[in-house]
Amino acid sequence: MTRTIRRAAALCLVLLASLLVNAARVQIVESPALDGNPANRRGPIARYAEPRGEILAGGRTVTGSRDTREQLRYERTYTHGPMYAPVTGYASQTYGTSLVEHAEDAALSGTEPLLSVFPLWNDLSRSRRAGGRVHTTIEPAAQEAAFRGLAGRRGAVAALEPSTGRVLALVSSPSYNPGVLSGTGPATRRAWAELNGSDAEPMLNRAIRQTYPPGSAFKIVTAAAVLDAGLVRDVDAPTDTPDPYVLPGTRTRLPDAAEGCGGASLAYAIQWSCNSVLAELGSEAGLPAVLGTAENFGFNDRSLRIPSPVAPSAFDRRMSVDQLALSSIGQFNTTATPLQMAMVSAAVANGGTLKRPYLVDRVTTSGGRPVRRYHQRVYRRAMNPVTAQKLQRLMVRVVEDGTGRNAAIRGARVGGKTGTAQHGPDNTGTPYAWFIAWAQADDAVQPGVAVAVVVEDAEAVRGRISGNGSAAPIARAVMEAVLRD
Repeated sequence: MTRTIRRAAALCLVLLASLLVNAARVQIVESPALDGNPANRRGPIARYAEPRGEILAGGRTVTGSRDTREQLRYERTYTHGPMYAPVTGYASQTYGTSLVEHAEDAALSGTEPLLSVFPLWNDLSRSRRAGGRVHTTIEPAAQEAAFRGLAGRRGAVAALEPSTGRVLALVSSPSYNPGVLSGTGPATRRAWAELNGSDAEPMLNRAIRQTYPPGSAFKIVTAAAVLDAGLVRDVDAPTDTPDPYVLPGTRTRLPDAAEGCGGASLAYAIQWSCNSVLAELGSEAGLPAVLGTAENFGFNDRSLRIPSPVAPSAFDRRMSVDQLALSSIGQFNTTATPLQMAMVSAAVANGGTLKRPYLVDRVTTSGGRPVRRYHQRVYRRAMNPVTAQKLQRLMVRVVEDGTGRNAAIRGARVGGKTGTAQHGPDNTGTPYAWFIAWAQADDAVQPGVAVAVVVEDAEAVRGRISGNGSAAPIARAVMEAVLRD
């Protein structure tokens, strides 16, 4: 009898040990595969069981949550969705997240440990924290001015605070309402297919993910390079640029839209956007000088994030002299995002020091307790401070008595640079209209805003496209909105 009991006990111990081993195998070895199995609904159900945290602009919420009373209970909603889509991105139960919704997903979804005063207790108890609040640097008035200014035309606007790097406006057009992607089911899938299949590419964030030839707006970078290199010491002194100007080593003439560019000074060339002078000076400065300055402004940087990744703006590291001449006026293979060109303007406005752009100011709990704060940081020294002062004066001339008069603001000092960028096979595409600028209120100690605007208006008459006509009024409206606030 005793032997039978012992054998039964031993068998029970073996069975118990087997159960423990199997439980450990499931919990430790197979748990990642089980968690990732599409048939496992526990993760999504828990994720959407509570409202998602809010994204704010100017202290006002631009997102919310809707109770569907379905298995995935809460869906994301958006206030002024198309206007803020280039900032927020989307949070979809079907297609995941993008932009700030993606970069700050842990805080917004409530999985960020720092949202709790006692993070380890929440992990042990498996309780879910309320989603945090993400406060962006966006100024609503500037965002609205940019959105209204583009008025559905293809293009983008990026505005920065030069002294800090805060992103004040980030608009891409045409846009879309992220709310149509929030849920599940046929309507969401149809909306996704329509948005991705549209020729207008409304889901493309043109402000940070699309690069364009910057055209004459890039001449500010070239001017900074030749001034830093000492190639030009007196900006009002005549140059030896021939008229007509022939690209080095070729028989190709480079046309000038303005008159009087032959032998013109650097100041005149910036004021009236002479291609020949800047192409000649860029080729004389040499590739190392122009490339080095371009990279000081942020070109060729693949690591830039705001916190969403920014497409790298490009300036070739290997070029012939004639290619360098074209690149010096923002053509050939030179491309830039609107954010990059706003950084160019911001560096000039900030005395040559470029601050790293950032879009999220701070993260708090739903109750307002601070969780994380983002601080201004120096990105690079783009140019010598003396060079920046000279470029400020030259850009002011552009607005006061040059190609950028439509950007003038009463009661403020404004500097700008126009650009009309050719593109397409043999430059047959409708040109892109650029304008980069900065503005300083008369009673302010430093510039309060730097902006870049690009408009790709395929329906416009080719001969009437210009940075001053198409882009400068939008830049002026954005700068006025910032200075007014």
